[in-house]
Amino acid sequence: MPTRDDVGHSISIAEEKALLDACKASRSRSLYPAVVLALNTALRYSDIRLLQWKQVDLDGGFIRVGKSKTVYSTDRVAWLNANARAAMSDWSLQFPTRQVEHFVFPSERYGQPRSSVTRVTYNINVNKPIGTFKTAWKAAKKAAGVKCRFHDLRHTACTRMLEAGIPLSVVASVMGWSPATTTRMAKRYGHIGQEAQQKAVESIAVN
Repeated sequence: MPTRDDVGHSISIAEEKALLDACKASRSRSLYPAVVLALNTALRYSDIRLLQWKQVDLDGGFIRVGKSKTVYSTDRVAWLNANARAAMSDWSLQFPTRQVEHFVFPSERYGQPRSSVTRVTYNINVNKPIGTFKTAWKAAKKAAGVKCRFHDLRHTACTRMLEAGIPLSVVASVMGWSPATTTRMAKRYGHIGQEAQQKAVESIAVN
């Protein structure tokens, strides 16, 4: 089946704020840092879910991606911007005794008694990754009134980089695209670069 390039939704700044506010209020304490990480690094869902602390360098400000969807994504460096770095630093404080082999987003259960607004986290297993963010993610989207897939966070990151004028070759490296995917995505996102291309040729003219 041919790959579809017409799917994807880039969320707006307002939608991002509403979504992040809903994630903060989620019973799942891991949802907020996971979503911030996706929005600010363009990491894939599986790369985030299976992340271990040995891959995270908070001092250096980067994540070393492990085995990923493609050979071009595997073992690459994902840099942390200020938002991602702050979220990951705060999240790390939840695990003061963490070991390098522990999962960043471990398997755990959540509860919120009817008589209290306090989140209750239990059955934490740092040696096992969280199974899914699906239930918490769905609830957060509904609360925020935002319609998107988790993968659209990656699409949003890509769109914003291109709109900021970052060269496609650099964006491709950040995204972990193969050469074939880069060529395909050049067509998909080509409209974003049209204004930059126009400015580029205007710069050639001699006054």
